[in-house]
Amino acid sequence: MVIREATEQDFESIWPIFHEIVVAGETYAYERGTSQEEARQIWLHTPRQTFVVEVDGRILGTYTLKTNQAGPGSHVCNCGYMVASQARGMGLATAMCEHSQRVAVELGYKAMQFNFVASTNEGAVRLWQKLGFAIVGRLPGAFNHPTKGFVDALVMYKWLV
Repeated sequence: MVIREATEQDFESIWPIFHEIVVAGETYAYERGTSQEEARQIWLHTPRQTFVVEVDGRILGTYTLKTNQAGPGSHVCNCGYMVASQARGMGLATAMCEHSQRVAVELGYKAMQFNFVASTNEGAVRLWQKLGFAIVGRLPGAFNHPTKGFVDALVMYKWLV
């Protein structure tokens, strides 16, 4: 497994992962009809950095890292992680989260915050807690899940230094 910074050319491999997850509508608050060009902007151009995970030369995961807020909140970063369905259970999310924390510290961030974790994304919630993130807020009914209706969104936070 190799984690490296993404290039523009990598988007052709990132897009199917992004598209599959966003169309499902179960974990991210992106429009389910997000176009490929909108996704390119969201995932490659807006974040401070984007990374990919390669396994045997194939991109099977990706994450973004960006500053969560400006000014007095600029010491806190935010990350988003996506893993291809065929690669789930291989430890990619754990590896990406651990990698992102090291990168965040190298970039000068003091903390990491996940702003809007669907409470129904139980695997992610368990993993983030295992990796030291605390649930510091609950937004009742804030996430409109496609089959479960309005569920809570969680704010998760970890001080890194």
